[in-house]
Parts: sequence; C-alpha cells; structure tokens
Amino acid sequence: MSDPQFHPDLSSPHWVVGVDVGGTFTDLFVLDEQTGQARIVKVPSTRGEEARGFMNGIAKVTGTTGAQGAKDIATIVHGTTVGTNALLERKIARTGIITTRGFRDVLEMRRRDRPQTWGLRGSYTPVVPRAWRLEVDERVLANGDLHTPVNLEQVRDQARALLAEGCEAVCVFFVHAYANPSNEQAAVAAVREIWPNTYVTAASEVLPEIREFERCSTATLNAALQPVVGSYLQRLEGDLRAQGFAGELLIVQSNGGVMSRQTACDVPVRTALSGPAAGVMACAQIARASGFENVITGDIGGTSFDVSLVAGGEAALAAQTSIEFGLVVRSPMIQIETIGAGGGSIASVDAGGMLQVGPESAGSNPGPACYGRGNTRPTVTDANVLLGRIAADRPLGGGLLQALDSDAAQQAIARHVGEPLGLDALAAAEAILTVANARMAGAIRVVSIERGHDPRQFAYMPFGGGGGLHVCAMMREVGVTTGIVPRYPGVTSALGCVMADMRHDAVQTLNVALADVVWPLLLKRVDALATACQVRLDSAGVKFVRVDEVISFDMLYMGQTHTLQVNVLRDQLNASDVLQAFEAAYQVAFGRILQGPVIRVMNLRYARIGRRPKFDLAVLAPHGEGQTTALGEQQVYHQGQWWTAKRFERLSLPVGTVVQGPAILEQPDTTVWLEPGFAGRVDALGNLLVERTT
Repeated sequence: MSDPQFHPDLSSPHWVVGVDVGGTFTDLFVLDEQTGQARIVKVPSTRGEEARGFMNGIAKVTGTTGAQGAKDIATIVHGTTVGTNALLERKIARTGIITTRGFRDVLEMRRRDRPQTWGLRGSYTPVVPRAWRLEVDERVLANGDLHTPVNLEQVRDQARALLAEGCEAVCVFFVHAYANPSNEQAAVAAVREIWPNTYVTAASEVLPEIREFERCSTATLNAALQPVVGSYLQRLEGDLRAQGFAGELLIVQSNGGVMSRQTACDVPVRTALSGPAAGVMACAQIARASGFENVITGDIGGTSFDVSLVAGGEAALAAQTSIEFGLVVRSPMIQIETIGAGGGSIASVDAGGMLQVGPESAGSNPGPACYGRGNTRPTVTDANVLLGRIAADRPLGGGLLQALDSDAAQQAIARHVGEPLGLDALAAAEAILTVANARMAGAIRVVSIERGHDPRQFAYMPFGGGGGLHVCAMMREVGVTTGIVPRYPGVTSALGCVMADMRHDAVQTLNVALADVVWPLLLKRVDALATACQVRLDSAGVKFVRVDEVISFDMLYMGQTHTLQVNVLRDQLNASDVLQAFEAAYQVAFGRILQGPVIRVMNLRYARIGRRPKFDLAVLAPHGEGQTTALGEQQVYHQGQWWTAKRFERLSLPVGTVVQGPAILEQPDTTVWLEPGFAGRVDALGNLLVERTT
C-alpha cells in the first residue's frame, strides 16, 4: 500500500499513525518522524466492531499481531465515527435526566421547530423518554442569585428511580446553572454517591452557556455517549497496550483539534464528525502550501459526501450543529455539510418514477454489486465501473479486492434503474452519476453561495476514495476553475489526524451590556478558562512547539436573537477595542452598523491550542525522474459516447507532468477521472492541479 518511493524504517521507534475509521474503509497514514518517510494503509471497516477494523490496520502497519507488534509506534491519532453512528442509529446508552421542577420537557419542546419547516406533519422522538426525565426542587435566578437550594434527598430518590428503570447514564441539568452552578454541583455530588459507574454528566460542566434547550441537548447526548464511546476507547487502548503500544492515544475533536483519550471519554459529544474534520484540516494545510488560501473541500467516501469551506487558510467553525433533527450539539466544530452520496450509495427508482441516489448505502459489507459479495442493488461505484472510469481488472484498495465484477454492476443497474426508466444500462449508469453529482453540487452551494461566498473564487479539493472520480463534474456543476487532488486522496482524513494540533475550547455566559463589563473581572475569567484548558492539554502528555490562545465574544444588538462571534487579542480586552472589533465584524456580515441600540456581550469563548511539531509536506512529493508513459488505454463512456482514455500510474508521475483528458490516473487509494476538455498538472507537492482546457 505504500508509495513505491517511500519505505519506512520498520525498526524506528518514531512512528506517528493517523487512523480514520470510515463506513467502508479504515485508513491509516504512517509517518516516521526519524526518517521523514510516509506510508498509507487501507483495511475494510468492521461496522459495529470498529475496534477490530482499527486493530487490523495496526497489524498491517506493524506486520505482526504479536505482543510487541505496536512497540515502535510513538503516537496514534484517531478520528472516530463511533459517537456519530451511535447517535444516528440511536444505539446509545439508556439515559435519565434530573432537572429543575417544571423543565422536564425542555428536551422534547426544542425550539418548537419542525422536521420540515413548511410541512403540516412531522414526528420527533427524544433520546430520553419523558418517564426518565425527572424533576427536583431547586432554583437559581438568571442573574446567578440562589433562590431555592436544591433538595438533595429528592435528587437521591430520583437517581434511585432511574437506576430502577435500568438507566446506565444520567445528566443533571438545572435551568440557570450556567449563571451559578452551586445547586447543580451539589446534585451531581449526591448522584455520584449512589451511581454505580462514572457516567454522570453535569450540564454546566459540558456547556456553561445560556439557552436551556441547547445546553440540555448537548449534555444529555454527552451522557448517552459516555458508555458507548468510553467502552470503545478503553477496549481499543487495552488492545493496543497488549500489542506493546506504550505511546499516546489521541482523539480528533469536531473542532479539528485533538484531545487525550480520557478527555474523549469525559466529553464524547465533542467527537461528532471528527473524521471529516481531520480531513478538512489536512486540506487547509495542503492547499495553503500549494498557494491556495480559499478552498472548498469534498470528501466522497463509501457512505457520504462531506463538504466544507476554508477561507483565508482557516476552516469555518460553527458554534453548534444538528446530527439529525432534534439532536443538537452546541460545541465548536468545523462547518461540514453531509449528504448520503458516497461510492456505496444505492440508486433506486421511487414510486413516482424518480431516480434517487442514497442515503442508503451498501457500505463495505456486502458493498457495491461489483464487489461480488451478494449485493444486487446498484451503487455509484457500480456506475463508475460500468462506464469504464474504474478499471475492473485492477485491484481495489491496494489488494482488498483483486478484481471487480463489471457484469454484476451492469445487471444491477439494468434491473433496478434501466428497466423502470426505459434506459439501457449505460444511459442508466450516467443517470445515476448525474443525480449523484447534482446532489453533491447542491451541498457545495450550501457552504458557499448560501453563506455569502462566490465558489468561483475558491479551488475545489476532492478527497476520500471517490473524490477524484468526480472532480471534473464538480468543477463543471459549480463553476470552480481549479481542482486540487491531493497526493493521497483516499487517506486525507488519516493524514489530517497526524497534522492536527491539540485544542480545547471553553465558554462562559456573560449576558451583560458592553458598557457594563468590568474588564479586570473579565480578565480573571479569561485566566480561569485558560487554566482549565491548559490542564486538559497537559493531561495528554504531549510536547508542543508553542501554545496559542483564541479569545472571542458572542455579541449582538439589544433585541436581536442571533449573535455574531467577534475575535479579539488579550491586549484588546477593553471597551473601545471590543466595540471597534464588533462594528467591523458586523459591517462585514451585514453591510452596515446600527446606531442607537445597546450592544450586549452574551458569551465569552476561549480556545487554547497546543501546536504539535509539523512535518514537511514535501515528504509527499514525487522524487526522481518517475514514469510518464501510459500503462495502456481504457474505453470510457462519457456524455453518450465512448472515449479512449489513457491510463497512468499517478504516483510515478514526476513534478511538472501534464496529463490531458480523457485520462484515468490510478493509485492504491483512489482513481482520478479526467474528462475530455480537462487537464491535470503535478505540482511540487505531488498534488494534481486540474483545470479546464476548453
């Protein structure tokens, strides 16, 4: 699976391994920090037993499963989808809530929104049934004054009631604990006296921020994930230790940073979408090194298409996201738009005669019909195989499958798409890709046009196993002028794990007029958040090149509902500088500032970032003269006709090589399809820069 020009020294004790567990494949990127050499590994994911797929990958890296097989690995950085999948599939722990009397229905009432905004019907089932949402007497006022001390005997009784119902985890959520957590802290201490495990979550510790639904939802989901993610990571670390691993196991967060294994067990809700987040961080660094500050990223895996936007070299962060309707997580995370349109997405014709692609996926087992593992329904991968864009005679994933069954792909497409629509198999396959491409282009428009960005001012960087197959189609659909296919697209998220810095975010509600802020007191709050975040950094036992901080405020004009995040430096913590920063940010966002309304500061946000040593991206670049001769030719069906496309071994192409479409560039982790009218050039870092020629 390695680039033939890079052969890591297997005796070195300086390996850093990035591991991304996807729905179809588990990808690993291995960096030898002593020699600067790199290697990639792909193994099938084991859905439901993700730790087994992870360990299969480690065994392939080390070449052994013995007691000392992992002794040469210094650090493992893991992007995990265990938490996300558990939430989507509702395979979470039985969880109870103990809350302020009168507020047991906060989780179910939400914001009184609906699954379909303009629909007359819709349903929602909260993750915690009403019978497991119990109340106690307590009250803290919104200004932090203690009105009614918590009744601890009621708390103990309610905890016992939840245990009797079989609850494994519990969330203690008091309505104004963000302003004064004393009642909530006392209640948590009382629960822990009788709770049989450590799965007790205090909402004010997870999110000490105003807005009761978002805080309740985030804390409840955290509690529900603790047994799931905690047991997975503990089992994983135990397996690694049994193989001689004595280094650090770090986990990627949804904000693009990493955290220790213990922190991930404490706040597993921060692992949501961690794998795609790592990929976005890798793309940002690769694009910047190649001279592109603005880039739209598109991760096409086996089950989904994840798209994000990087502007000015920085990935866009959101304060919250919805895993699905009603499952709100309020925690800083990279803005990622996800749709069910991956290589394994199943194509079908609905009752109305409309062709649909996804969201159901064939995954890795049984996989697309062309895998020959029993699936008879067509997928996006089957369409690419039938049209000749993936060579059926070439091993898939560096040997995971020795060949693909194009006849099975044709039969599946003809039966389930061609016959219902009255199309031959080739036209049906093109129709599948047309629908899939349209859905992916729509997701790109959501993160660009709908957020005020012109996609023509951005490059497009596809990654994931299927990204290179659709790069030209996305450029055509959206109007992007340059495509950047990274050196190892299929393992970009695993590469991002290796690149990621350590980061911890904290928030504290202020809810005060800007004119009333007491700045010396505010500085003390900043110092307190900095100390708490630094403790988290220190707990990982990782050495940093330096430590940076990011300070920001959520601000708005009196009477507004939505806040604007305003970044400031520590020496700008004064009324005049913060006012100037707010007005500048408001001007950029809305085109004008308002005169007269009072400005309020709702939340103080703080992030502490431990910068890990970076490796030179030049390690990924081609070395030597390489090979520019085509491997042969392939017949490809495109836009209603057959084309003769040349096939190249991509990793052997030297810097500066220009390949004219139609062409297929093959490598162990992906295939790149260059349409007629497009050309690709290998840049100094081994990226393929794609541009239109006609």
